[in-house]
Amino acid sequence: MQLTVVIHKAEEGGYWAEMPNIPGCATQGESLKDVLANLGEAIEGCLSVQIEQSRKNAP
Repeated sequence: MQLTVVIHKAEEGGYWAEMPNIPGCATQGESLKDVLANLGEAIEGCLSVQIEQSRKNAP
């Protein structure tokens, strides 16, 4: 699976990233290295929530 990651400079300093393929999934960090390090955990958390919601909505 390929995901698009869009990284932005935060006005207050540091960076934040969003994954348009996973609505509502974002992370932040003081440096680009921090943001990239946080991406895996953010994606895992967002996908696990989506899976759980799908299970609850399944017939």
